[in-house]
Amino acid sequence: YKPHLLNLKRKTVLYIYKPQVLEIWEEMAYGRNYRFIVQKLQYSFYVVCMFQSYLWFNIGSVESFEHNLEVAQQEMGLDPPQVSVFYTTESDWTFLFSVLPTLLLVGFLIFSMRQGPSIGGHGGWGQANPFSMIESKAKLIKENINVCFKDVAGCEEAKSEILEFVNFLKNPHQYQDLGAKIPKGAVLSGPPGIGKTLLAKAIAGEANVPFITVSGSEFQEIFVGVGPARMRDTFATARKNAPCILFIDEIDAVGRKRGNCSNHSEQENTLNQLLVEMDGFNSSNNVVVLAGTNRADILDPALMRPGRFDRHIYIGPPDIKGRASIFKVHLRPLKLDSSIEVDALARKLAALTPGFTGADIANVCNEAALIAARHLNQHVSSYHFEQAIERIIGGLEEKTLQLLEKTTVAYHEAGHAVVGWFLEHVDPLLKVSIVPRGKAVGYAQYLPKEQYLLTREQLFDRMCMMLGGRVAEQVFLHRVTTGAQDNLRKVTQSAYEQVVEFGMNEAMGPVSFDLPRQGNIIIEKPFSEPTAQLIDQEVRLLIDAAFQRTLELVTDKKEMVEKVAKRLLEKGIIDKADMVELLGPRPFQEKSSYEELVEGLQDFEEDTSLPAGLKNWNKNRIDKTSQPFKNEAGW
Repeated sequence: YKPHLLNLKRKTVLYIYKPQVLEIWEEMAYGRNYRFIVQKLQYSFYVVCMFQSYLWFNIGSVESFEHNLEVAQQEMGLDPPQVSVFYTTESDWTFLFSVLPTLLLVGFLIFSMRQGPSIGGHGGWGQANPFSMIESKAKLIKENINVCFKDVAGCEEAKSEILEFVNFLKNPHQYQDLGAKIPKGAVLSGPPGIGKTLLAKAIAGEANVPFITVSGSEFQEIFVGVGPARMRDTFATARKNAPCILFIDEIDAVGRKRGNCSNHSEQENTLNQLLVEMDGFNSSNNVVVLAGTNRADILDPALMRPGRFDRHIYIGPPDIKGRASIFKVHLRPLKLDSSIEVDALARKLAALTPGFTGADIANVCNEAALIAARHLNQHVSSYHFEQAIERIIGGLEEKTLQLLEKTTVAYHEAGHAVVGWFLEHVDPLLKVSIVPRGKAVGYAQYLPKEQYLLTREQLFDRMCMMLGGRVAEQVFLHRVTTGAQDNLRKVTQSAYEQVVEFGMNEAMGPVSFDLPRQGNIIIEKPFSEPTAQLIDQEVRLLIDAAFQRTLELVTDKKEMVEKVAKRLLEKGIIDKADMVELLGPRPFQEKSSYEELVEGLQDFEEDTSLPAGLKNWNKNRIDKTSQPFKNEAGW
């Protein structure tokens, strides 16, 4: 036979019953070409023919084996019928054992996905389904939202803009008869805590149209293509429920300008899909897209153009009227003292909280209630609100302060208070404290004016007031400490702004350059080196002039600074009444009450009136608790 013609890969057992040809099988089984693959070769006896031995081993191809067997018999001169061959096939358990772990793992995964929790909390594929990651995470708000437009205050202009979108979806003929088209979308921008998301909740609670909400970060995933797929699915859901409102919160997560180093292709693909969905061949006129962001300046220009986000609604910090309206909303559920009038308290607190946002005001009311409960009081009083404001502005009150440091802080804060008391353009003083709060060992609280335009004299007086603490340390203690670090930083920043940005320096002239802000990467200065040297020189001259004026004022009012410092060491906190007792009435007219601050305005209350076309926007409102949403237009 020819050994190279045998293929012994498959394991087939061969039984041989002719002892005279046993040497053929021994040579075939133990030949040099097959020694490494033959697994077993032994003599045995057939159960019927007890005197005939047989040999068995494994072969691969039966056809190849029979051909080689015939060739070997012919070479040995044997008659083929003399050799009896029986074939039997055995299972290859080794292969089965090798793939069994993989089969078990796949089966376990399939079982887990079928038994895993679904989005609605029922059995099924649910979130465990790997294909569900491309599905949209948008939520269709159907349950009753406990937020109404009456709960949103301090941003009446933004409310009017939003109500116009809702009114168009509910009363489209009012606009279509005049040939008007509804804007595709609007961006609500503003600082954190201003009420953008709260305004969206009010829309969901009262608009009586389907409201779909999704976060911009939910379009981002580690797998390529998931973001655009989710964007398509989100807008498909919106079109299915049209007319409706789609709100994308924190849209800057997907709407950043393209081409930046921080961007990647997946984020840009998601943005491109958003652009197509909002103004493409498949766009819908009955889907209004609202978006909220804190960084409207980093959004892509293609996203902000008319036809996509037509309206840019900026919601700034509320003015004193807006703060009073917000306080009225948050004072409503509190258990106030019976002697307190809500309107009067709201106006008083509004005057004490300049620059506070809606979230800050809500925090003040909640902190006041917590302080009252901490002391087991039955009602929330004005004192609790004052403590809450101090807690939010200054931080947690601390009791430990060494006598030497306490004396230093007393003279430092007395210097601020006295200098500001005798400067015309400094804001009215509310209180001075040397009780440590948070990282500050002392502070002076002022009532800043809600003023958008500042003069050179106003900025210079503020610089002098901030330098009062450092000058007082130098005059009374004959040493300086690190306590004035924050004041010096603000003075330096103000001086650079006056010279570089505001054009208030005679040597520089009426020019303005952009100053680098915190977090910005400075590549090169926007001015030459001689101009930079001139800027540094003028800034130093301006700060020196403010320091000399402050030094003269503290030296002239040295006895008054001493009185204020001693009173601070005795009481820890002094207010405006104590300052009047020690220093006399302030020589300049000041406005500190609510009525004085709103003097000259048209009304003492916030204007909540709506245009004539929006007064009946919610006239035919359907109770959402009893009737489901409809998908027909004109409801």
